[in-house]
Amino acid sequence: MLYNAKLAQEMARDLYQEGIYVVGFFFPVVPKGQARIRTQLSAAHEKEHLDRGLAAFEKVGKKHGVLGLGKKEIIEKFGK
Repeated sequence: MLYNAKLAQEMARDLYQEGIYVVGFFFPVVPKGQARIRTQLSAAHEKEHLDRGLAAFEKVGKKHGVLGLGKKEIIEKFGK
């Protein structure tokens, strides 16, 4: 959950550049202020795929300054 549509779009773009296909969802697909990134896992994914995905999320999360932040902090920093 990222709560901010622009942040969700930017993180989805950056994850895609890291080779991870995700979709940023925001209004009108989800209620305003409930923007998020959606991932899909498959039984065909191996541990290495998951590790690569987690590493990409960590890299992109650090870039955008969201790691370790809760809902309140994300909304204070980026708005809804």
